Amino acid sequence: MRPSGRAPDELRPISFEAGFTRHAEGSVLASFGDTKVLVTASVESNLPPWLRGKGKGWVTGEYGMLPRATHTRGNREAARGKQSGRTQEIQRLIGRSLRAVVDLEKLGERQITLDCDVIQADGGTRTTSISGAWVALRIAVDKLLAEGKLEEDPILAQVAAVSCGVYNGTPVLDLDYPEDSSAGSDGNFVLTSDGNIVEAQISAEGETFDQEGLLRLMRLAEIGCKEIFAAQLQAAGK
Repeated sequence: MRPSGRAPDELRPISFEAGFTRHAEGSVLASFGDTKVLVTASVESNLPPWLRGKGKGWVTGEYGMLPRATHTRGNREAARGKQSGRTQEIQRLIGRSLRAVVDLEKLGERQITLDCDVIQADGGTRTTSISGAWVALRIAVDKLLAEGKLEEDPILAQVAAVSCGVYNGTPVLDLDYPEDSSAGSDGNFVLTSDGNIVEAQISAEGETFDQEGLLRLMRLAEIGCKEIFAAQLQAAGK
């Protein structure tokens, strides 16, 4: 029995509340159970120096966790003067995931930054961030298309992410914190709506797994992402 009472292949309740903030070109409050992430998409004409004049744009991500997103207060990274290795890793993952489904040449010479701020954490903050970031990106790009600033849609497919792991010997989908903190093995899967894999991060946490175990987790991820894809489209008005 899972602590939440969910079936092994059952997601936590998920929602994407689009237009959550006023000023950003795209915004959404992404919720996976008690994990809540505010994602905003900002469209800028500034590009990294190495991309200027090359006729294509850039999509990147930034990630942060509010001090009381967890059970105890954590110090702001800005106060420490540097980001943790974990934060940098997650930011790179968010950027890679979104760029995997964007034609950067069709985006033109502009940058879209997805800021993912964790308001409340209960496991799966990076997967919630990626799934919500696609919705914010979709909204921002739709505005550019409606304003005639883009001739073609640069978004090629959807992208979503979900965690899977082995809890008490059973493969389960979408781990919350009690499961994540005691799972025998766990991983994060980033999948696209056209059936491709962007990334799979899987590791044993004291309990190794065989090839069949890996395939079981992969199948669970596909089940979860299919449901996430539907929720994304609904939130983005598609």
